[in-house]
Amino acid sequence: MKPSRQRPTSALAQGLIFSAILLISGCSQAATSRDAQIDTFVNNMVAKHGFEESYVRGIVNEAEKKQSILDAMSRPAEKVKPWYDYRDIFLTDKRIRQGVEFWGEHREQLERISAETGVPVQMIVGIIGVETSYGRITGNYRVVDALSTLAFDYPKRSKFFTKELGEYMLLAREEDLPVLEVKGSYAGAMGPPQFMPSSYRAYAVDGDGDGRRDLLNNWADIQMSVANYFLAHRWHPNAEVVLPATLNPGAKAPGTKNELKTKTTLDDIRKQGISVETTLPGDSPANLVVLEGDNGIEYWVGLHNFYVITRYNRSVMYALAAWQLGEAIAAKVP
Repeated sequence: MKPSRQRPTSALAQGLIFSAILLISGCSQAATSRDAQIDTFVNNMVAKHGFEESYVRGIVNEAEKKQSILDAMSRPAEKVKPWYDYRDIFLTDKRIRQGVEFWGEHREQLERISAETGVPVQMIVGIIGVETSYGRITGNYRVVDALSTLAFDYPKRSKFFTKELGEYMLLAREEDLPVLEVKGSYAGAMGPPQFMPSSYRAYAVDGDGDGRRDLLNNWADIQMSVANYFLAHRWHPNAEVVLPATLNPGAKAPGTKNELKTKTTLDDIRKQGISVETTLPGDSPANLVVLEGDNGIEYWVGLHNFYVITRYNRSVMYALAAWQLGEAIAAKVP
């Protein structure tokens, strides 16, 4: 009997084997990188903040990676929807009606907060209305799952969410929160005002003097903390927020890249062929906002307070929706 000869491996088979090796190697490297990230995070929480290593590692191990969170991060409404669609999410008869009811229910408290801070009631109500429909939609993800998924499985913003995960553990320790139970948005924002952990720690205040800062259930703390957020970002009391504008006949339409900061002035905007009516001085800081509306292009001029709203959520559409919702509610409040 002749000895059997091994057939040479085909080029296709070799390619498949090589691809499989690369895939296994890539997965192994990714797992190693993830483990290294976790080790760095744990060591940092122990060294800088005095946590027990077993506690921090136990929390991270309990956290679950959620693909739905990664999917949601890739398509936020502010980036994928035009203004006319985005606006229709929030400026509905139902949300305006609920806002009027919310204002009536909390009127005394809201007016006291507004008098103390200079932040208008309609701005506080508008923000809470846009964020969670007055506390009705606060998110169903465990905050620890959201922050861990984005810290260790979303490289694009890993640095930011790793920091927020650490802030969340510090917050849970300071405010005695059940770290594995608190729920929020897919990005880890919490409660009716949707504060991220770092914002919670920095800007939340005790609105009723009970010794706690509860942004999950206590409306006095929630409303005062929203106002305090605006104060901390230099809200100007009794100042205008945003002005409607129009393109002059025959003028060249400006570009549609919307800046958040007020880098120009009213005079600069007028030189672009934009008409805006206001008694403010021409050298007032401003920025031009160009959006796709129901009936074509809309022009708006954002002022300092408009920029302050974008500190809550870095989107001109968000800021305009929150302001318009608050104004629509104020118009219907008895």
